[in-house]
Amino acid sequence: MAQRDRDGDHEVALRVFRQIVGAHDYPCLGARSVLNRDRATVRGYRGLGTVESARELLADLAEFAERTDLTEGFASFVAVFDDRIEPDERTFERLLWRQLAAMRDVDPAPWDPRVSADPADPDFAFSANGTAYFVVGLHPGASRPARRAPSPVLVFNPHEQFERLRAAGSYGRMRDTIRRRDLTANGSVNPMLSDHGQISEARQYSGRRVGENWTAPFPAATRAVCPVSGGAAPGPSDRRRAAVPAQRSARH
Repeated sequence: MAQRDRDGDHEVALRVFRQIVGAHDYPCLGARSVLNRDRATVRGYRGLGTVESARELLADLAEFAERTDLTEGFASFVAVFDDRIEPDERTFERLLWRQLAAMRDVDPAPWDPRVSADPADPDFAFSANGTAYFVVGLHPGASRPARRAPSPVLVFNPHEQFERLRAAGSYGRMRDTIRRRDLTANGSVNPMLSDHGQISEARQYSGRRVGENWTAPFPAATRAVCPVSGGAAPGPSDRRRAAVPAQRSARH
C-alpha cells in the first residue's frame, strides 16, 4: 500500500481554508484574524468520523496545544476532511459527533476539569488531550452561508482564549461585530448562538438548527478521572471554584 502524503493533504487543506475565509461576506473575524496573522494550524485528513482520523487528530492537536502560546492572541486548529460526499445537515451532524466520539474513545487523557463531559450540561465543551475546545463544523450542505465549505471542516478553538479576550475587554466587541456581519450576510443572526454556561454549546457544533429537546449523539462520560487526585472529575460547582480560570465565554 502506498504511503499517504500527509504534507500534500495539509497543502490542500490550507487552500480550502483560505477559500472559505477569503469570501468577502464571511462573517467570522476571528477566523480571518488567525489566518492573516499565521495563527491557524490547518491539517488535512481523509475520512470524517473514522478512528484513523481520530488518532491523527489527537496527535496533531497535542502538538498544536504544546506549540501555541495563547498570550500571543487568538489561535485555531482547522481540520479539513477529504470526503467526496456532500452531506446534508443531519448526515454531517452525525459524522461530526461520530468523529468526536472516536477521538474520546482513543484519548488516554482525562477530560479537561474546567468543563463538563456531559453534552447536556451548560458547561459542556469537547476535550482532547485534556484541553477544552469549542468546535465549529462547516460543510457543503450547510443551510447558513457562514457554515458552508467546499468539504467538511472542524475548527477547534481553545476555550482558554475566549476567557483571555473577555479579561482584556475585547470579546464582547468582537462577538457583536461578528453577529452584525452574520445578519448582513444571512438576513438573520444564527438562532443557535448562546453564551457558554446558559445552554450547552454542543447544540452549536454542527451548525444545524435543532429543537429544544435535541440531544447530542454523544453519551456523557460518567467518570472522567483526574490525574492528580485519581477521583472523579469535578462537577459544575466545583469547576467554578477551581483555581484555573473558569471558561465562561460566549461563542459564535
